[in-house]
Amino acid sequence: MRGQSHDMVQLLTPDGQRVENPDFEFSGTDEDLKGYLRDMILARRFDAEATALQRHGELGLWPPSLGQEAAQVGSAHAVRDVDVVFPSYREHAVALVMGVPLTNFLGLFRGTDGGNWDNLEKFKNYQIVIGCQALHATGYAMGLQFDGVVGPDAEDPAAVIVYHGDGAASQGDVNEAYVFAASYNAPVVFFCQNNQWAISEPIALQSRIPLFERARGFGFPGVQVDGNDVLAVKTVTDWAMDRARNGEGPTFIEAFTYRMGAHTTSDDPSKYRASADEEEWRGRDPISRLTTYLINEGAIDDDWLAQVDADAKQLGVDLRASISTLESVTMDRLFETVYAEPSVALESQRREYNEYAAAGEDA
Repeated sequence: MRGQSHDMVQLLTPDGQRVENPDFEFSGTDEDLKGYLRDMILARRFDAEATALQRHGELGLWPPSLGQEAAQVGSAHAVRDVDVVFPSYREHAVALVMGVPLTNFLGLFRGTDGGNWDNLEKFKNYQIVIGCQALHATGYAMGLQFDGVVGPDAEDPAAVIVYHGDGAASQGDVNEAYVFAASYNAPVVFFCQNNQWAISEPIALQSRIPLFERARGFGFPGVQVDGNDVLAVKTVTDWAMDRARNGEGPTFIEAFTYRMGAHTTSDDPSKYRASADEEEWRGRDPISRLTTYLINEGAIDDDWLAQVDADAKQLGVDLRASISTLESVTMDRLFETVYAEPSVALESQRREYNEYAAAGEDA
């Protein structure tokens, strides 16, 4: 039965060979896959540039996503215009696919703004507090039900996808979200990127069973997918999002992947990880396997790869140049964007802040 299999779903092997799965079949074309590959390459370049900017003192912190490109790009391409994404703080490739300006994230981690970017109706704020977005997403999904935009009778049914890591699966907020989602049959997909490490804690210390098997206890399906296989991720996420849109309730997806870089740029993974593990996972690289497949299919060649490489280099140039254009958002502007309409309480807080700021200037 779909959603209860103990076999990890894989449609493209690490050496670039297509394989079949009895429950899931990729329905896209090679043209689609070329687009996914380009997205992954650009996302990796963005991540590398942001890491370098932090090392040069231009950003205060950066959470690398190296190695997780297929999990993010594949799942993001399953999101439709009516759906809503709730990210954690590492979904850079999801943001790229969704068309969110990447300079927004540079501003967030540079400290020039609090993440109050455009496109929030589709791609919500990055959440630094571990796991709190799972409750936000579940509540929003329940709101979609109240609005009548879920189920077979809806004209254009919608759903929610929320991203969290393996460490967040141990958080109380996340487990409460599972309970609410199951109880109210909320149209939400919990997309867990199991990158094997919650900062310095390995997955073996976090769960005695595979994470996707926990979903059964909450009363909804769980699927484990090869998180470095963009075909499998796209296919499984399509299925889960369709379930949610059709009113069939939540799904838990465990994308089994690996965090090739540090947890953040303030972390040193060499203190707790074996280099042999990193080398093994490097052989499962999501970009390399898809590149190999498309070359063997004759869908891409050196010229195509050279053009994407040129695009990636230009992206790097643009990102580096954008740093000098980032302007700090003042507190006045932050007060203006809390609610759609002003409130008495908010105006009181604004006056209190202005008095506090003025007192500081006088001092």
